[in-house]
Amino acid sequence: MNDRIIELFTDTTVFGISILNLLLALCVAALTFLACRAAISFVLRRVQRWSEQDGALTQVMAKVVGGTSNSLLFLASLLVGLSMLDLPERWLDRVGSLWFVVAALQIGLWVNRAIALGLSRYFARHGNGGLNQGSALATLSAWGARVLLWSVVLLAMLSNVGVNITAFVASLGVGGIAVALAVQNILGDLFASLSIAVDKPFEVGDFIVIGPLAGTVEHVGLKTTRIRSLGGEQIVMANASMISSTIQNYKRLQERRIVFEFGLSYDTPTEAVKKAPGIVEEAIKAQDQARFDRAHLRGFGKEALEFECVYIVKDPGYNLYMDIQQAINFRLLERFSRIGATFAVPVRAIKVTALPHGADIQGQGSGGQGYKKA
Repeated sequence: MNDRIIELFTDTTVFGISILNLLLALCVAALTFLACRAAISFVLRRVQRWSEQDGALTQVMAKVVGGTSNSLLFLASLLVGLSMLDLPERWLDRVGSLWFVVAALQIGLWVNRAIALGLSRYFARHGNGGLNQGSALATLSAWGARVLLWSVVLLAMLSNVGVNITAFVASLGVGGIAVALAVQNILGDLFASLSIAVDKPFEVGDFIVIGPLAGTVEHVGLKTTRIRSLGGEQIVMANASMISSTIQNYKRLQERRIVFEFGLSYDTPTEAVKKAPGIVEEAIKAQDQARFDRAHLRGFGKEALEFECVYIVKDPGYNLYMDIQQAINFRLLERFSRIGATFAVPVRAIKVTALPHGADIQGQGSGGQGYKKA
């Protein structure tokens, strides 16, 4: 009975390989997988212990090692088991190529995770947050690094399996030119987002004005930027259009320069007119957050004595500016009423002309008087 079982395992073959050898290869593969998994777990525990004591680098290493693919590890273990078999020459070449493919994929996964973690930490320290917080530079950097990484991995694997990558790269270059011409608008927005990320005319959270549009920047993407307007709706604008326009960034406003004008009636006494600049200066200096610059009788207008006044609001907040301007206006109303100065209002002068007796007035017969607007 035992002899028959032994003969069954030794004489029965699959693809020219005995069942006994296949079972031996599977056992070697299983033991290899378990040993590798145990070694990775040991290294991971040690690195995690180091990361608790020292720094960001060991933390990144721990996460990178923790990203080891079990599927690729199992495939590598199977290749170890297959190496124990007496395979034909053509199968040995294929197994050798598979070794390189598995190793390249696993190294690519490790490097990919290291890139993501490294860029995330870098932009968290030097930018407005990590990769998921609207930083176009972070997104572009991660995207570019990953494309370069996997392109190198793919070309290396193709070269290992016998593909002529020189001709392949040349064909990709020609195809890339055609694709670039077809999607040049998208590429324009892509490079515009890179320009925004590097030059930083605005960032997420800034209040900007672009022509008739005004709002707070919510997200800077690879193709578009999203702005929340004062009315509440979301404005989506192409990046290329944004950098070709004049952008006013009010978030970076440190002080607000205010120019306001008013007019006094020509009936205002001369002494009251002379006191007006001093009254304006006093009204501005009475505000804690305002700094007086100048106040002058600018000229003689058609309907009023024109004054121009300038002051600086020390805080850029718009609501604060409006509160200060309102307080100044109230104070001017009070002081001007005391000295008899009156604000000018637009008027239309009417000139009354007596027409000769017997003249026709707008077809209503002769006689009477008419009125003519000057």
